[in-house]
Amino acid sequence: MVVVAVWQWWHCGSRVGIVAVVAMWWRSLAVWQHCHTANSANRYSRTQIHCLVLKNRFLSDVYVGSSLVALYAKCGSPQDACKLFEEMPSKNAVSWTTVIHIFSQVFQVDACLKLYNEMRSSALRPNDYTFTFLLSACTGSGCFGQAKTVHCQIICMGLDSHVHVSNALISMYCKGGGIDEAHYIFQKTMNKDLVSWNSMIAGCAQHGLAPKAIELFEQMKDQKVKPDSITFIGILSACRHAGLVEQGWFYFKLMGFYGEKPALDHFSCIVDLLGRAGRVGEACDLIKSMPVKPNGAIWGSLLMSSRIHGNVEVGIEAAENRLVLEPGSTATHLQLANLYASIGLWDQAARV
Repeated sequence: MVVVAVWQWWHCGSRVGIVAVVAMWWRSLAVWQHCHTANSANRYSRTQIHCLVLKNRFLSDVYVGSSLVALYAKCGSPQDACKLFEEMPSKNAVSWTTVIHIFSQVFQVDACLKLYNEMRSSALRPNDYTFTFLLSACTGSGCFGQAKTVHCQIICMGLDSHVHVSNALISMYCKGGGIDEAHYIFQKTMNKDLVSWNSMIAGCAQHGLAPKAIELFEQMKDQKVKPDSITFIGILSACRHAGLVEQGWFYFKLMGFYGEKPALDHFSCIVDLLGRAGRVGEACDLIKSMPVKPNGAIWGSLLMSSRIHGNVEVGIEAAENRLVLEPGSTATHLQLANLYASIGLWDQAARV
């Protein structure tokens, strides 16, 4: 009903002329959002909207053009979005940022930086989202030197106070080995959100700083920020890397208190944590009691732990279950052979 109403309004609006273009743009957003989430019957709606824009000569309006670019991008048509962007007679920061976002999603950092430089040459000022997408592209492609250059420009433009920019910087420095710089930015960030905490906890986990990750988690609780499933992946990963079995179990069980149901990634952390500590039997029992079906990675982790600690029985069970899920896995056959060889069962190793 909403879509029909907006379409009827659109047709009426097309007769009132360009005076109503801004109002039409805002109201048409409801249709465009619907196009993104609707079933296949509505996939052609964006094309119909585009035709109406051209018919009524609204493409020259920068707001309508920018929104149409965003529409194509959100509907999974990046090539059409880029082509439309090139055809726009006038562009604003939103249209430039939308196209930069398209290339940042596939980590084409050179294309993003090229667009950014062209944007600066056009005398338009980048906004906070422009830099967020640039940082995402640099981080995803491992271009941390270029990301630091972007950081300098962010500071020069006074955009480092935006929380999503700070979050992107924290993530970039954590992944680029600059955990101290990431923590400095985290401390400076005002009005930290859940992403801020998750990024910093995950960064500490990646760098083996389990005590710091636990400290951040406790600070997060003290500030009444509710952790989510990603938070628990970060803290469980920290416990896993440091071999903190009891703490890992504690945080795993704490998930229920916050209404979070453990997913495969959480179970994988605990299975690996128990396996590394030599508690292979407990890890196997946990897998069997999982409410979700374990994947090959979980059985592979148990197999590796069984080989290291010489538990042939559990190792064979893990290998058999993994081969059911991944019958072509040569790594599983190799690990099982190594498990037999480690206790001198050379015939079985050769047969595998």
